[in-house]
Amino acid sequence: MDKNIENINTNINCSDFQEMTSNVLIRHKSILDIITKLDEYNARINRAVIKSVTSCGCISIDAKKQEYNSESLEELKKSLKSHLEGELCEVCSEKIEEEIGSYLFYLAALCDTLEINLSDILNNEYDNLKTLGIYNLK
Repeated sequence: MDKNIENINTNINCSDFQEMTSNVLIRHKSILDIITKLDEYNARINRAVIKSVTSCGCISIDAKKQEYNSESLEELKKSLKSHLEGELCEVCSEKIEEEIGSYLFYLAALCDTLEINLSDILNNEYDNLKTLGIYNLK
């Protein structure tokens, strides 16, 4: 991704994104369309990740039972694995980013339709994470 575009994008906030979504959402304005589009893009994200493993091979999954025998939460955090090996190639990364972007679009559309502020949700979740820290355990 072009570094100039990347720097510009860091200045976009959730409220601006939600407002832009509201301005451009025409065809799938119905709540029914929005929630089914969220499901569709969730599946497309999953498919893109799986294709990175099965078609491209830039990443692989080596899943094993997680061991929860650590004495402290910090040790436990360090010992748990993502089961991913390798790195996404540029093509796969771009595809996954594209699908996540579309998902975020419909998530913002859902918030707008329900008159919920996406920024407030993000800030509340951040505050919960900050307050509870490791004890949030998601």
